[in-house]
Amino acid sequence: MSSEIAAKASFEIIRYAQCWEDADILVKGLDVKEGDVCLSIASAGDNSFAMLVNNPKKVICMDLSQAQLYCVELRVACYKHLSHQEFLELLGSYDSNNRLKIYEKIRPYISKEAQEFWDDKKDMIEKFGAAGTGKFEKYFAIFRDFVLPLTQSSSNLKKVAESMTKAEREEFYDNKWNNFMWRSLIKLFFSKTVMGIMGRDPSFFNYVEGSMYDHISGRIKHAFTNLDPSLNPYFYWILTGKHSKNALPMNLRPENFEIIKKNIDRLEWHKMSFEDVVKKCQSENLKINKFNLSDIFEYMSVDNYRTILNQILSVSDKGARLAYWNMLVPRSRPDDMANKIKKLEDLSKDLFYNDKAFFYCNFHIEEVI
Repeated sequence: MSSEIAAKASFEIIRYAQCWEDADILVKGLDVKEGDVCLSIASAGDNSFAMLVNNPKKVICMDLSQAQLYCVELRVACYKHLSHQEFLELLGSYDSNNRLKIYEKIRPYISKEAQEFWDDKKDMIEKFGAAGTGKFEKYFAIFRDFVLPLTQSSSNLKKVAESMTKAEREEFYDNKWNNFMWRSLIKLFFSKTVMGIMGRDPSFFNYVEGSMYDHISGRIKHAFTNLDPSLNPYFYWILTGKHSKNALPMNLRPENFEIIKKNIDRLEWHKMSFEDVVKKCQSENLKINKFNLSDIFEYMSVDNYRTILNQILSVSDKGARLAYWNMLVPRSRPDDMANKIKKLEDLSKDLFYNDKAFFYCNFHIEEVI
């Protein structure tokens, strides 16, 4: 991440105990291949692990937050030493009465510092799972426990988990779900003020313009009607606090578990700014083929965004791809850099339409010329 945000936001807590970006469109857009060297913003690590499914040579996982990297370290130990079922129980994807027992099983395989960090969160692990311990997940838990019951009946909530045709989803959303109370509370709960206090760091909204409600409400409708919410792991967690067996993120699916386990030692993680990672790559004469940049440009000025793009060019192979999301701050390759980086607009548009992490306003795949 840029050092600009490091000067403004606190990174001492877990902000995201799971990745809230769709790994399916990320890996497809980047076209991760055998032999690729990938650079990935860590968050909780899920999308960095998903990149291992395509057998890259290396995934360099970086973050400014040591707390986020403890999430990565915990997952590495899980892939190495747990069964798939145990892993999902510990994370909170599935209900479990054995989370603390499972945690004790993998505890010896994480660093002393990580042990102290996670030991302090045993109560939360037992109640919510490790993937429910972040600030953003707590924000959604408040939404689930206090907002949803005021806006939706239990039958409505059950209906969302059922498979419906597009026409049935549209009828259900328009006539049942999108009621007055829902619209009113969504406008309040997903405002910049409330989200800044309870969800994201307030400094993350420094470059945001426009209405959060207008954006969020439109994207929720898209996720409800054009996509199938019963197959959406992000939607399902927001509503229930867990995953369903029919809706798991890419890195948690059973068909990918053994592949990631086999490739787990190809992943390394570092507490570094983006600038420092670039310097490290330059000193090692290491070229990067694929960049998972999360939504880091959301938090910086246009000038710093351009600086990061130039740093990327300095460590990129020809044909290297960049993937990143916009939530409310529009960022895409500047026109005067068109001779260095090209926008893959059709691909980006197609992937964004199918983005299951529905709160973003855009998704960009760009390629170094």
